[in-house]
Amino acid sequence: MDCELQGNRGLNDAPHPCNRRRVIFVRSTEVRMSTPGCSPLVTRFDVFEADLRAGELYKAGRRIKLQVLPFQALAMLLERPGEVVTREEFEKRLWPGDTFVDFDHSLNTAIRKLRRALGDDNKRPRFVETLPKRGYRFIGTVEQAKRVSTPAKHPAAASRVGQVAKLCSDGTLSFTLVSVDDETAAEREKLDAANDDVGLSLLIASQKLLMVPSGTQVRILEVQPMQSRCQVRILEGEHYGKAAVVPLKQLAELS
Repeated sequence: MDCELQGNRGLNDAPHPCNRRRVIFVRSTEVRMSTPGCSPLVTRFDVFEADLRAGELYKAGRRIKLQVLPFQALAMLLERPGEVVTREEFEKRLWPGDTFVDFDHSLNTAIRKLRRALGDDNKRPRFVETLPKRGYRFIGTVEQAKRVSTPAKHPAAASRVGQVAKLCSDGTLSFTLVSVDDETAAEREKLDAANDDVGLSLLIASQKLLMVPSGTQVRILEVQPMQSRCQVRILEGEHYGKAAVVPLKQLAELS
C-alpha cells in the first residue's frame, strides 16, 4: 500500500491512517535537565546516585556509562517516584522540535538501555515498571533529593595516591574489615547504619568482606573523598596482592 506523507503538520497533528507507528520531529536529542544558578541536584536510590544537573549516573560511587536520552528518561521518572509518567509526557519533554524520529522505538530503546545500566528486569522490575500503552513508573525507594555543593578539587587526597599506609581498626579489635569492591563498601555502610551483624557475617562468609590484621601495610591506589574511602592494595599477609576498598578513617600514616 502506497501512503504519501503530506508534510510536517500531518505527521504531528493527524497521523496518516496508513502509518501504524507514531513519528515525531525533534530538534535535538541532547536535552539537558539543568537547574540554572543551582548546585547539582542528586537523587539516591539503592546503590545508585543520579546527578540530575551533570547528567551522570553512579553505582556505589563509580560512574557508569549512560547515554543522554536514557538518563533524561530516568530523570523524569525520579521527579515523580511512584507515579506514572505517560508516553505523551516523555514525548513532549524529550522530543520537541523539528527533526524526524520514530518516537515509540526511541523511547523503548531508551528505557531498555536504562534498565541495562541499572541491572533491572522488565518482567520483575526493581526500579522501572512498565504500564502497557500508558507509560512507566519508578518503583524503587528514593532518598529525598538534596542540593549538594559542587565538590572542590582535593589536592591533598590526590597526593596520597601511591603512598603506603597501614590499616587500623575501630576500638580494640585486632583486625580490620575491608570490602572487595565499591558495591560491597556501599552495602557495608548500610549494614553498619542498621547495626545488622547478620548481614555483615554473610558478607564475611561470602568473602566480600575480608578480615585483615590491624597494622597491615597497604598501598593507596585511589582516593574517593566524596565517599570518604579509598581503594588500596594489600601488601602483606594472607590477602597479599588483593585490591580492597577501605574507609579513610581506617588508614594511618606509617610512622
